[in-house]
Amino acid sequence: MPPAAAPHTENIVFLLVAIATGVALLSRWARIPYTVALVVAGLALGALQVVAAPHLTKELVFAVFLPGLLFEAAFHLRFADVRRDGVALVALAIPGVGVALALTAAVLVAASQGLGLSDGFDWRQALVFGSLIAAMDPIAVVALFRSLGAPSRLTTLVEAESLLNDGTAIVFFGLVLAATTGAAVSAPALAVKFALVVGIGATVGGALGYGLCQLTRRIDEPMVEITLTAMAAYGSFALAEQLGGSGVIATVVAGLLCGNYGAQIAMSAATRAVVESFWEYVAFLLNSIVFLLIGFEVQLSALAAAWPLIALAVVAVLLARVIVVGGVTLAVSRTVQRIPRSWIMPLTWGGLRGALSMVLAISLPADFPRRELVVTTTFGVVIVSIIVQGVTMSPLLRRLGLVRAAVG
Repeated sequence: MPPAAAPHTENIVFLLVAIATGVALLSRWARIPYTVALVVAGLALGALQVVAAPHLTKELVFAVFLPGLLFEAAFHLRFADVRRDGVALVALAIPGVGVALALTAAVLVAASQGLGLSDGFDWRQALVFGSLIAAMDPIAVVALFRSLGAPSRLTTLVEAESLLNDGTAIVFFGLVLAATTGAAVSAPALAVKFALVVGIGATVGGALGYGLCQLTRRIDEPMVEITLTAMAAYGSFALAEQLGGSGVIATVVAGLLCGNYGAQIAMSAATRAVVESFWEYVAFLLNSIVFLLIGFEVQLSALAAAWPLIALAVVAVLLARVIVVGGVTLAVSRTVQRIPRSWIMPLTWGGLRGALSMVLAISLPADFPRRELVVTTTFGVVIVSIIVQGVTMSPLLRRLGLVRAAVG
């Protein structure tokens, strides 16, 4: 008999959406976070190999998932909220990422040597791992915190940091990878490169976002205006990447402009409601599929074999996170941007890792030393982050008196 034909792409997408819908209903009944339920479902279905799901690749995430999810999150952020905590956000997203990267690498190397782990990391692998795991994935973070009913300022802090952190972490990853694979670079050159990548991204996002906002002013057709926002989301990302800038920064800037300036000067109340509904559905759809794919991508047997190093990496990541959050909280404690100390733990525990760290690990060159160990460790930290931190976030916030009810 001839082999069974592979399912068409459209059938796979329909099946993934159907699975996600069923998981959404079950997660409400079981009272667990939707994102956690999706990852668990993906793990189970992937282990059973009953669905030929596409692999999470950098190209897929960058072309389909990341621009839409970043834009939707940025579109709903208010300029006033971002300005209110601007110093803390910049500190967390730029020097904070660098410090977290270095601390994670230092803990991993010291512990690997101290415990005599034969499969531990050296400095090269530890620095690369620290840079890719520093990406606090907005795909995971925004979906979780929006479902919890946490204080609006705390939610905004987590969402805004994740958006900025995302862009800077990707830039740091590229610079660290270049430095650890033999490229001749100096500290000043790395600083200039960082500023250039971020600057190009911000310029592209600002220019395209502003231009499309002005174009929106001249029309009053909701479907066309939705299309223009989609152009801002995906066009800014693609153009910035093409020009050597940060597509993440470009899309975030474009989303902020469209959601604030554009919505005020160019959209009627009815149009804004339609645009927001469209992007909310897009975010639900993209979130659903990407969390399922995270589960499909992981091989539980590989994680079980590497559990000592994964456990060590989880501790290193959380320790670096609590030091960074605590340091920034202390730095702004005497300013109008003071962060309540009761928020240190939620901000630390809310630093989820997700699909972005996974695709950065997958994108490592095939000849990178001990590449598979870095990839497996990254996958393990992501799964622990989403499942453990995701399940316990709501009880943590309730215990601290920051929410009134459990996730429904």
